[in-house]
Amino acid sequence: MFNLTLGRAECGHFDCAAQREWLVTNGLGGYASGTVSGANTRRYHGLLVAALRPPLERTVMVAKIDALAHYDGDGKVYPLATNEYTSNTIDPRGYRHIESFHLEGLIPVWVYSLADARLEQRVWMAHGHNTTYLTYTLVRASDSLWLKLTPFCTYRDYHSHQRGGWQPEVVGIKGGFEIRASADAQPYRIVADRGRVGLSGEWYWNFRHREEKQRGLDEVEDLYTPGYFNVTLYPGETLTVICSTEPVEPQAGIEALEQERQRQAALQQNCPAGEPAWISHLALVADQFLVQRWPAPSRTAPSIDTSPPETGTTIIAGYPWFGDWGRDTMIALPGLTLVTGRPALAADILRTFARHVSHGMLPNRFPDTSPSPDYNAVDATLWYFYALHQYLRCTHDLALAQELFPLLAEIIERHRQGTRYNIYVDPLDGLLYAGEPGLQLTWMDAKVGNWVVTPRIGKPVEINALWYNALRVMADLSQQLGQAKAADDYSRRADFVATQFRRRFWFEAGEYLYDVIDGPVGELGPDGKRYDDSLRPNQILAVSLPFPLLSEVQAKAVVDICALHLVTSNGLRTLAAEDPAYTRRCKGDALQRDSAAHQGTVWAWLLGPFVTAHHRVYGQPELARSFLTGLEPHLTEAGLGSIGETFDGDPPYNPRGCPNRAWSVAEVLRAWRETQ
Repeated sequence: MFNLTLGRAECGHFDCAAQREWLVTNGLGGYASGTVSGANTRRYHGLLVAALRPPLERTVMVAKIDALAHYDGDGKVYPLATNEYTSNTIDPRGYRHIESFHLEGLIPVWVYSLADARLEQRVWMAHGHNTTYLTYTLVRASDSLWLKLTPFCTYRDYHSHQRGGWQPEVVGIKGGFEIRASADAQPYRIVADRGRVGLSGEWYWNFRHREEKQRGLDEVEDLYTPGYFNVTLYPGETLTVICSTEPVEPQAGIEALEQERQRQAALQQNCPAGEPAWISHLALVADQFLVQRWPAPSRTAPSIDTSPPETGTTIIAGYPWFGDWGRDTMIALPGLTLVTGRPALAADILRTFARHVSHGMLPNRFPDTSPSPDYNAVDATLWYFYALHQYLRCTHDLALAQELFPLLAEIIERHRQGTRYNIYVDPLDGLLYAGEPGLQLTWMDAKVGNWVVTPRIGKPVEINALWYNALRVMADLSQQLGQAKAADDYSRRADFVATQFRRRFWFEAGEYLYDVIDGPVGELGPDGKRYDDSLRPNQILAVSLPFPLLSEVQAKAVVDICALHLVTSNGLRTLAAEDPAYTRRCKGDALQRDSAAHQGTVWAWLLGPFVTAHHRVYGQPELARSFLTGLEPHLTEAGLGSIGETFDGDPPYNPRGCPNRAWSVAEVLRAWRETQ
């Protein structure tokens, strides 16, 4: 079992404890998240962040519950909560009483030391429900312990802040109270399984979210306290508090905890014997990103045995602020579902996204506030072919292949004829062109206002590696489905693309691949076309994808130059440090962050393709896997137990961006297990 434990050295210092974030999820896109310190440092933190239209319409309802302990053993009062205010005041400082923090599977556990008493706090969510459980267990004491718990509530979209002054409706119910922010708002409940309930109805002002400040965003919110719970615990007793959008039974906590423990244990049954504990733990983390997608708004979560019609499975790109994105989903699908032994979920994801194909394109993003998906990605659709191919290699499910084949053929034809955003196949070389001014269509999609940082208009290297692979997938499928003529046609087109790719993308002087050709950026070639020779990691996909494009000599050269100039302990740089445009740090406001995001910033997910490519070239699986081990210490740095999105390009490679990123977890897990 993976042992992630933080002691007083990390928990007892606010700056350190406030940088380490915990996360629990519910399989709907809802979650609970915060920091080890107890203070919320992001607008996205909360004890109950419910997904009212799974996996979207995420709404912060209960921001936190603060605890104050009075121990009869020594007669002292111990604040267990921590808050930071805009005056730079930190009050109270409950983090000082944290003896340790650890994960039980995915369940965060705080251990508080109060004289000779030890109090344990746990947080988890019910799978499939917008319901969070919080328990306090007095595991050791020489006398009784009195707790006062104060919930801090709001009702807002998780991307925004809301200031106080409005008056929610609070109604007393069994074990607690029900809160309705407005007439059309989803009511939610906070109940405890013991103790006395009191109503207060007070606003607390000017809570500060320090991470928002550092990101150049507004940082202040106000929170409402509907009431409080007063509870006396004796040694061995447990208090359970439940926050939910559903009617709940206050006494259900112990049973719910056992159910969640059993569910998590079942998820790890397929872990290979002898595998490092941190890799097996990532198989558990993978489940956090797999969620339901509902087709229409719903104000109440279903019971465990029912769901709305036409539901599907999808993948949350990252917590706490991303939704489900087509590109991320298809890249992450093999690592989150196939290598973890859950191919049925992979099939459901493939079917879910197939329903949303438009003009031959897969959705890039499902916005929180719009029923219509965004289609502004050239690669999301091409990654779909990769994901399906990986699924079929794992399952040999020709029934699904037969079902999807007409759609796949239509997608290929749409790309050949031309579709949105000037995406089309150039008849002269068979390569895929994409892009218009003001648009960002590849995974390097940073944009500030109307400024696209890395537009990559033209024929990007990884897009054409993916295009070639899509043609090869279609040739294979056609053959397996008995369509010999179609198989010959796709194979002929793929051969032409391969020949042209090797001829046009190989940068002889540098012995690596151009990043983009035939665009507005780069050196002018003898053919009158421009060639961008920026040393970037996108070329590694020409070696790592199932159908590689290069000669053995070229493939080795690409792997070697990426290893020397781009590989770090935590991922691959997006631009070589020797490039004049290289940016060492990815921090600051939106302009500073986005301008650096793909100009040297390290991305963890790229380690997966690199390890696959390295293994393919050198045939040494242990050596290839060694490039992943640098990420193990990261599991204790930011998103606890998980892998984040990005890191600074220069040492010490400080973690940046989203602390829990699906494709980072997925690609590390996939690369490790596939080379194993």
